[in-house]
Amino acid sequence: MFSFYCFKDEKNQLLITNTWLKLEWNDVNLRWNESDYGGIKDLRIPPYKIWKPDVLMYNSADEGFDGTYQTKVVVSSDGTCLYIPPGIFKSTCKIDITWFPFDDQRCKMKFGSWTYSGWQLDLQLQSEDGGDLSDFIKNGEWDLIGCPGKRNAIYYKCCPEPYVDVTFEIVIRRRTLYYFCNLILPCVLIASMAVLGFTLPPDCGEKLSLGVTVLLSLTVFLDMVTGSMPTTSESVPLIGTYFNCIMFMVASSVVSTVLILNFHHRSADTHEMSPMVKSVFLQWLPWVLRINRPGEKITRKSIMMTNKMKELGMKYPLEERSSKSLLANVLDIDDDFRAHTLPHTHTTNNTAFIRVPHGGHSVDDSHLVHTCMSSCTRELNLILKEIRMITDKMRKKDEDDEVRSDWKFAAMVVDRLCLIVFTLFTVTATVAVLLSAPHIIVP
Repeated sequence: MFSFYCFKDEKNQLLITNTWLKLEWNDVNLRWNESDYGGIKDLRIPPYKIWKPDVLMYNSADEGFDGTYQTKVVVSSDGTCLYIPPGIFKSTCKIDITWFPFDDQRCKMKFGSWTYSGWQLDLQLQSEDGGDLSDFIKNGEWDLIGCPGKRNAIYYKCCPEPYVDVTFEIVIRRRTLYYFCNLILPCVLIASMAVLGFTLPPDCGEKLSLGVTVLLSLTVFLDMVTGSMPTTSESVPLIGTYFNCIMFMVASSVVSTVLILNFHHRSADTHEMSPMVKSVFLQWLPWVLRINRPGEKITRKSIMMTNKMKELGMKYPLEERSSKSLLANVLDIDDDFRAHTLPHTHTTNNTAFIRVPHGGHSVDDSHLVHTCMSSCTRELNLILKEIRMITDKMRKKDEDDEVRSDWKFAAMVVDRLCLIVFTLFTVTATVAVLLSAPHIIVP
């Protein structure tokens, strides 16, 4: 058997080979004496004019079944017949896509007589090495490893005679440089873009759209892989597993980005941060990830001290703080300061009088003084009311800003956590795929 150029049709699970068959037999009826015929040593005779073995490929997938070209038979004077028909053979080949694209395929080509048993036509291998690979033409996608041959004699229950066939096993290895440069490397780069999305600030507006774009890009690459693979449920290709892992990672990153944006845009009017959330996202996770607020260093000792202060009640809630107005706090007086400011007064028939100490005497303009003092008191009360309203709003704004700042810090902590976790996942998945492959790069 002289070989050949091979081509693999994986989608239809076919092996297409351009092969020369070498058949040699001896026919006693075709012998002659060279001296009787002018020294003629051999003749070229069309195959349909003499007997030739009906050797066919059993696992042929060709429409005409026999893909050989009927060349002439070289007949020698000693009865030796040499028949070397070239042909393009389409043989069925079961594709094992478990290690795609780092896979080896073994395809068989089974040749035997269609009508003769082993007692009538005995097939023998010309060489124990199998096929002759000296004329092999290299393929851009596959590398030929070997083509061993084996003679088989099969006995069936129906018949006592053996049925002989010669089976050649073509071992080919896929060249992975194309797939590594055009599928695996772009997939790794795209996955790294999804990971780098966690370094973007949530206010930029492109954080979520980047993750969705990366997910769609991976879907296109996965569609390219599945388009060249046979439809089978027996196994999942290695690169398909890798793409599914990366797509799961990117989808999880999109979900995490939604959670981060949700945390970042929360406020005191819509959400309240529970003590558990504060402990996890504002204390322990920042300590583990080594994240600190400006001017504040989070350590294990500070976390334990803060929690201990909360348990002892040293950190009072906001509603228990002093509720005096800003002016009253500055003057160190009560908000209702009339008792400290004015002498004791009493009213009779809607007329106010001022009681003066003994030894004094009443004045005629007491009504005028009382009216003036009452007007000043009302003005001061209105001022204090406005100042209290302003201070309450400022205090509430400060509290709301603090809560909003806590949620933004929690979003930044989740962002950093996702960056580390998904980076480790991408690197681990890539290294695991490359190390599990039988061979990595075949140029």
